[in-house]
Formats: sequence, structure tokens, C-alpha cells
Amino acid sequence: MPEEITRKLFYKLNEVCQITDTQPYVLRFWESEFSQLAPQRSRNGQRLYRRKDIDLVRAIKKLLYEEGFTIAGARQKLGMGDRPGTLESLFDPPAAAAPSMERADRAVALKLEEILRLMEATDRRLRERRDPAR
Repeated sequence: MPEEITRKLFYKLNEVCQITDTQPYVLRFWESEFSQLAPQRSRNGQRLYRRKDIDLVRAIKKLLYEEGFTIAGARQKLGMGDRPGTLESLFDPPAAAAPSMERADRAVALKLEEILRLMEATDRRLRERRDPAR
């Protein structure tokens, strides 16, 4: 049974290894084979994984170890978009969690729209400073 994931923004390599029951060298190799698995780096170069990265590691592991896919086959399976069998369908949330996740998604979308409006307003102000004739 996979370890329960504590809610954080970033997870270090060793934490992801513990959560997903994989070795660090395996994760580093998978990063070179799966372009979708690209953790951010801290200022000192340490890998910082997000929850989506952990879900992707679990999906890769399932495809390779449980379903017997080759790396090329797993790569193709994960790149299929919205068709059945993609990453999303491998980790479908329970039906009871869906409404709360939809609310959270809407809240995030609203915040992102707000950030976008602020960025656009800032861009306009900067353009006006450079070219006051506008």
C-alpha cells in the first residue's frame, strides 16, 4: 500500500522515493526517459517534486512493473491525451471527492485569472512608462 502523502507544495527526492517505493537512481533515470517528469530545482540544484510528479511516478511504475509496458510503450501510453488509459484515468478520484475537487479547481482557476489580470495591468503600466504617447 502506498504511503499517505502529506500535503505540501514540494517534496524532496528522498521523500518521493519513500512515498513511491522507488530508488533515487530509478527516478533520475525516468526523468531522462519521460519528458513529463521534470521536477523543479532549488537554488542549490536539489530536485523538488510536486504532487503531480508523484502521481506521474506512480503511473510510470504501474505501467512498467504491474502492466508490463516497455519504457517506450509507457511513454506512448502517457502521451495519449484525453483517451481512456491516460494518466488521469489511472488515478481517478473517488466519486465522493469529485465535487470538492471541482470546487478547488474552480477556486484555483479564479485565482489564476486574478493573477493574469494583475500581470496584464502591470504590463500596461510598464508600456505606458516606456511610451507615454500611448
